[in-house]
Amino acid sequence: MAPSHALRCCKRALNWVPVLFINLVIGWSYYAYVIELCVYTIPNNTERICYLVVFHICLIMFIWSYWKTIWVTPAEPSKAFSLPRVEKDQFEKEERAEVQQEILKKVVRNLPVYTRTAGGAVPYCNSCQVIKPDRCHHCSTCERCVLKMDHHCPWVNNCVGFSNYKFFILFLGYASLYCAVICATVMQYFIKFWKKLLPETHAKFHILFLFFVAALFFISIISLLSYHLWLVAKNRTTIEAFRAPVFTNGPDKNGFSLGFKRNVAEVFGDQAKYWFFPVFSSLGDGHSFVTRLVHIDPETANSILQQNGKRLVKYFE
Repeated sequence: MAPSHALRCCKRALNWVPVLFINLVIGWSYYAYVIELCVYTIPNNTERICYLVVFHICLIMFIWSYWKTIWVTPAEPSKAFSLPRVEKDQFEKEERAEVQQEILKKVVRNLPVYTRTAGGAVPYCNSCQVIKPDRCHHCSTCERCVLKMDHHCPWVNNCVGFSNYKFFILFLGYASLYCAVICATVMQYFIKFWKKLLPETHAKFHILFLFFVAALFFISIISLLSYHLWLVAKNRTTIEAFRAPVFTNGPDKNGFSLGFKRNVAEVFGDQAKYWFFPVFSSLGDGHSFVTRLVHIDPETANSILQQNGKRLVKYFE
């Protein structure tokens, strides 16, 4: 038991290495920009002050959203999704999978669970011993079920899901803006140092390297941000983008899509004044979601599935 516990502790410690790396890069970029660029290189006070004000606003929003993404605990299924004592005892004693499914189907009738596994079974997590709500998945790294799980991100050492997905999007957005501001303001001095129009000082290395690093991070982060904004517009998670959710009446990749405006509101909220701040404003409780195949009439659901190349066999089990 001791070696296993030690290995788990080491693994957890190593999981913080990417976060430490990002924070070291941020710390160095702050020194390079504020001290080496603004203090030692820029001669004009007005330009220096303007750069510092814009830079610190972007930095504050970036750090705020980044640390919210890291420290907000992923939301887990409530106790309502645990099996009642009688059914749990029956489930654990039963060895036949088909009988276990009958037990789960009996319990799930009283729960807002409309998705199924790829094989058509009621989604149940043996590790957490809960019926998994729609869009909920078990994270082996966090060792828990996460509501509306998108993915586990090593750069924040946390699961990105219902409770912090908005913060993750803002983190990517403000990180892109932070890098863009650095590139835009450093560029003229980067060119001057490159062309040797400025005297050789210790600031040269920092400014040249700062521009390259900011540009590389901007390209990679803006690509990831664009992808996740597309997911928000479609109301999909990363998992659902690779594997369409399966409902009681068949798979449908757009099963949770409610139109662009409602899709955006589900993540950012219905009050625009909160959209750009890392404060929780997402709609719902993470346990249930409006789905177009369940909350509409069967004929319309059948038409939707046919458009996706699927045939509706039955509407409810």
